[in-house]
Amino acid sequence: MEYHKDRFQDHSLLIFKNEKLVALFPANIKNHIIYSHQGLTYGGLIVGKNSSFKTILKAFKSVLESIESHGIEELIIKPTPRMYHTRPSDEMDYLLFKLQAQLIRRDLSLAIDTTQPIKISSSNRKRGLKKAYKNNLVIKEEQDLEPFWNLILIPNLEEKHGVEPVHTLEEISYLKSKFPKNIRQFNVYKDNNIVAGTTVFETEKVAHAQYISANHTKQEFGSLDFLFHHLIHEVYATKPYFDFGICGENRGQQINSGLQAWKESFGASSISHDFYSVFTRNHRLLNDILI
Repeated sequence: MEYHKDRFQDHSLLIFKNEKLVALFPANIKNHIIYSHQGLTYGGLIVGKNSSFKTILKAFKSVLESIESHGIEELIIKPTPRMYHTRPSDEMDYLLFKLQAQLIRRDLSLAIDTTQPIKISSSNRKRGLKKAYKNNLVIKEEQDLEPFWNLILIPNLEEKHGVEPVHTLEEISYLKSKFPKNIRQFNVYKDNNIVAGTTVFETEKVAHAQYISANHTKQEFGSLDFLFHHLIHEVYATKPYFDFGICGENRGQQINSGLQAWKESFGASSISHDFYSVFTRNHRLLNDILI
């Protein structure tokens, strides 16, 4: 997280049991509220694979007690979506219920469960594939992020939305240097000229398309259809989930219907990503759980 440490006042916690680290809680503080770190897409309490319910209960209770001891009354938490879990781990769902946490936001993310038959629901995707083959498009995995960032992503976001990527070229290049096996760049070329690409973040169970962009020829050449067909059915065919990311706007209150339909057309379906508000004083409600 240090690449954007200047943007956040960190309040991350390490939770120990008898001097052994048992959990992490990435967080920052803003306006006297503690947040699951706002520089991360998801977070919450991070625990080891073999953590027991009792350990998780005590770890999160200690998080709330620590935050309350600093005079902070509210915690905003965004738990890690289930598809990113390496094993079943719904303990936090139960604890949030006991804490009387309030659901304050729900985003919809689109993902493909690759363990199930994948149905392409749009004839446009099939036509796009035919166009790509006809135009002799080529997909390459690249180590250099600069061509995609400067020639495709930045101009496209500026023209369509008047915004810049969340990560600068320097930031994403730094992250890739730290996690070379987890951040991968795939570009599409027509006659050696880049026409589209995607930056993929990988975890043990999920391949997540962090950035997706193409130039004005995407309909003519079918570049994105070609790219994602290749990634879903070849590169990441054995990865349990392929995550296209969220399609919501205005803090989850509305859905970009065009984006939703486009992602669904590859065989993706909706997964919720929730945000909760918890009063730190409510840690006392966890006292009577174990009997």
